[in-house]
Amino acid sequence: MFIAITGTPGTGKTSVSKIIQKEGFEVVDLNKVACENNFLISRDEKRDTNIVDIKEINDYIKNIYPETELVFIEGHLSHLLNCIDKVILLRCHPEFLRKNLSTKGWKESKVKENIEAEILDIILCEVVEKYHEKDIFEIDVTEKSVDRIANDIIEIIKNNFRNVKKYNIGKIDWSEEILKDFLIIG
Repeated sequence: MFIAITGTPGTGKTSVSKIIQKEGFEVVDLNKVACENNFLISRDEKRDTNIVDIKEINDYIKNIYPETELVFIEGHLSHLLNCIDKVILLRCHPEFLRKNLSTKGWKESKVKENIEAEILDIILCEVVEKYHEKDIFEIDVTEKSVDRIANDIIEIIKNNFRNVKKYNIGKIDWSEEILKDFLIIG
């Protein structure tokens, strides 16, 4: 079974995945796989990002890892793979996301792009288009420790992806945050 750990950059996917890996789970870093195997189609210089070949990565993962194992695929594009069975979507309040990305030294244009993506539910929309609601788990990581988030994910796994209503999609809504850019403070 392949489980995507996805979310807007800065939501903690990599940090959480390291803890999950220490707990004995197999974790695949999608970005690392793409770069090490040259699954790159091109480079978008304007957005300062690589364009990856999702089909090539998908085929690689299916060939390397048996479907009988529980394998986490970590990366903000992991939900786009066709081999994914379940999706864990990490969400973060835009103010905290700004702090996370700024602390990493990201350019303001990239910070803004990713905050807007989080506010507009871009990844959630992509996930909902592709997967059944029962296969999607949404976790609000705002003000949670990395250990707590990893424990939330392990709880989902231990419950065999059932009876975890607190992770149902649709409970997280940052849409009012977009108004802050339009308010005039007098």
